[in-house]
Amino acid sequence: MLLSADKVYFSYGQDRVLNGICLTAQCSEILGIVGPNGSGKTTFLKCINKILTPSQGNILLEGDLISSMPRIEVAKRIGYVPQNSNGNGGQITVFEVVLMGRRPHINWSIGQSDENKVWAVLRSMNMEHLASRRFDELSSGQRQKVLISRALAQEAKVILLDEPTSNLDIRHQLEVMEMLRSLVREKSLVAIAVVHDLDLALKYCDKVVMMKDGVVFASGNKNDVLTPENIETVYGVKVAIDNSYGRPHIVVL
Repeated sequence: MLLSADKVYFSYGQDRVLNGICLTAQCSEILGIVGPNGSGKTTFLKCINKILTPSQGNILLEGDLISSMPRIEVAKRIGYVPQNSNGNGGQITVFEVVLMGRRPHINWSIGQSDENKVWAVLRSMNMEHLASRRFDELSSGQRQKVLISRALAQEAKVILLDEPTSNLDIRHQLEVMEMLRSLVREKSLVAIAVVHDLDLALKYCDKVVMMKDGVVFASGNKNDVLTPENIETVYGVKVAIDNSYGRPHIVVL
């Protein structure tokens, strides 16, 4: 087990958002977090990444308590791809965005080894040709790949992604999720992704945590969690699982 959460609680003022969240995540798997808007998915990601501090409960990374880690150590070990990031804005290039992933490892100034690692990541992602392009000139799909590259440049074992396919067309949704699945398996990473599209979760995630009103309603193998009964209870929508295309597909009734 690479990462685990045990009875995590969090509140914004008097409004409790997380109510005893428990989960485990293993190497070489994508763990999808699904649930309606306002169920606490993004808040939980921010607790894992120490952006927010739980009021109760523990989150452990390779047996180390995240709440006891210096923030710089968390940044070395956990990469975070937020929603709708602009890569820090301005006229920053793709190379510079990915180089930001080296920040936790840089003491005084950027070294040649840091630049070499960025080039290596860009080559592995087939984006070396985009290095000098301005980030804000890229397509949404290309931007998302650059942000995942930034997390890889951190050399993190865990990558957190908040709706990695939001605002992407269907082609780029599939490209991003295919790339993520390949990276997770090839590099023995853990990816924890908030996913709104249940069909994408069913296709690409290994395990799924389904949240409702700040609690884990169901968790485990994706086929055991993404059932018509669970989806109707959590989302209030009747669906069926269609296997006629060679893999499970969710159909709204």
